[in-house]
Amino acid sequence: MVKTLHKKLSELPAVRRERILAEADRLHAEYVTLQELRKAMKLTQEQLAELLKIRQATIAQTEKRRDLMLSTLRSYVEAMGGKLSLTVEFPDREPVSLVGFGDFSEMEEPTRKRAGKRSATA
Repeated sequence: MVKTLHKKLSELPAVRRERILAEADRLHAEYVTLQELRKAMKLTQEQLAELLKIRQATIAQTEKRRDLMLSTLRSYVEAMGGKLSLTVEFPDREPVSLVGFGDFSEMEEPTRKRAGKRSATA
């Protein structure tokens, strides 16, 4: 007789069952892509692009990228109604949330000097 996963889990001690389910949840959350996240929010690429005031093709490119700027990721998440937070994990310590990386609205743009431009008074 074949046992289902549900049946097998129900036969385990509660502590072990909870650890297994928690690890399964962690692994599932870890491998969610931006595309899966957008679809879970029932948004099309076109709808998200409209919210972000960018082209749909840019959304498609963003969802394929593996290396995003935090500001891009934050904008993407916030457009779907979420909030970005960063957590650092070390093997011998409890996880630590980084402050100041989730909210970029208070940051000022650095002033840049253009190369090759001189002021009229120089």
